[in-house]
Amino acid sequence: MVWVGRVLKDHLVPTPLPRTGTPSTTPAPTYSLGRFTSSPGENAFQVKITAPDEQFTRVGVQVLDRKDGSFLVRYRMYASYKNLKIEVKTGDKHVAKSPYILKGPVYHENCDCPQEESSAWLEEMNCPQIIPQIQRDLANFPIVDPDKIAEEIPQRFGQRQSLCHYTIKDNEVYIKTYGEHVGFRIFMDAILLSLTRKVKMPDVEFFVNLGDWPLEKRKSPQNLHPIFSWCGSSESKDIVMPTYDLTDSVLETMGRVSLDMMSVQANTGPSWEDKNTTAFWRGRDSRKERLELVKLSRKYPEIIDAAFTNFFFFKHDESLYGPIVKHISFFDFFKYKYQINIDGTVAAYRLPYLLAGNSVVLKQDSIYYEHFYNELQPWKHYIPFKGDLSDLLEKLQWAKEHDEEAKNIAKSGQEFARNNLMGDHIFCYYFKLFQEYASLQVSEPKIRDGMEKVQQPDDDLFPCTCHRKKAKDEL
Repeated sequence: MVWVGRVLKDHLVPTPLPRTGTPSTTPAPTYSLGRFTSSPGENAFQVKITAPDEQFTRVGVQVLDRKDGSFLVRYRMYASYKNLKIEVKTGDKHVAKSPYILKGPVYHENCDCPQEESSAWLEEMNCPQIIPQIQRDLANFPIVDPDKIAEEIPQRFGQRQSLCHYTIKDNEVYIKTYGEHVGFRIFMDAILLSLTRKVKMPDVEFFVNLGDWPLEKRKSPQNLHPIFSWCGSSESKDIVMPTYDLTDSVLETMGRVSLDMMSVQANTGPSWEDKNTTAFWRGRDSRKERLELVKLSRKYPEIIDAAFTNFFFFKHDESLYGPIVKHISFFDFFKYKYQINIDGTVAAYRLPYLLAGNSVVLKQDSIYYEHFYNELQPWKHYIPFKGDLSDLLEKLQWAKEHDEEAKNIAKSGQEFARNNLMGDHIFCYYFKLFQEYASLQVSEPKIRDGMEKVQQPDDDLFPCTCHRKKAKDEL
């Protein structure tokens, strides 16, 4: 769950914002635009969350200072409660209308309590009516025949690729895997189980590509197969989902991941004026252009600081590429004003986090894209450079000579990330994608031979009671 507060000179003014990460129908508070444009101090506010009716409250809370006069307050619940009381204080004084009462039931992430009416859930989550990328991807598939694809896709791809064949039936998830390397199914399993705990999913049957590269490359619109992938390309017709990395960071925020779209916002480094003016990049050797970038850095070290943290794909010639360097915290990237985003095996999945910082992103032109790339605008959200890097130095020089414009591009990119790539946006995208895809099916999805049920987690220390299931049972 998350709420956003912007500091006013004397208080915070609450306005409703739907929460994420729980099926609760109660909105969490956010706050309207204020006058401060810089931080009053990361310890200016204290937030305490308790359950009034319980002896103990198992809720973790983090206050994240975005350094622009606003704070993110996020909390992860480890049990479900009838109500929550949220106290916001500065010193020993309550802020604005604190304490706030979040009337429940309020459910924690592992509570299996789906909203039966998907329309109510979509409204509660403020999901958009139309997501353009979904419309573009599904336009290639006027109809989907589950019986046909269940036979043809494994025959075509099952021997050479790593695939998951999923069926969601009566809000239960079933799977059959193809290929040797199917470990990445854990990310897809996790988002599907999380969604079915929150909302009644449509009955749907589909295939997920677990590999890096998009699969459906037929030019003719005839006999296309709908394949869900984490990355798309202008040379393929795969149906794109949010990447496994971004999806995992949403599900595991305040859990086992440290890099996510909220933590980045509290770790954006020095102010724009105080950042290092050398362009920055770190990564592995997963594309030829990355080799060229490091060579360029060695030729112009005062302009670009680029180095490899690992060699895997190419031979490491230290005379050409310099020594392998130690990994550094992603948050330390933002000590630098200019961030270079260059493809790896496919799209570089770090772009959401780079945009969320307050450095300007220089992005390589590429055939590959994530689910949100087509909504980005060059020169508004990032500075583009050619795929072969031939104009990268020129674009860096432009940024140095047009500092205010570059700063504004960085700000626009950051606002895009905040408004389009947070947890609620990811949940909305997945649900809308499956909902729209399910509407194209011309026969009933089936639990096929060889499928196994994907079980909900059974290690929850504090099981919940779902009032929705109880009410339904009493009808």
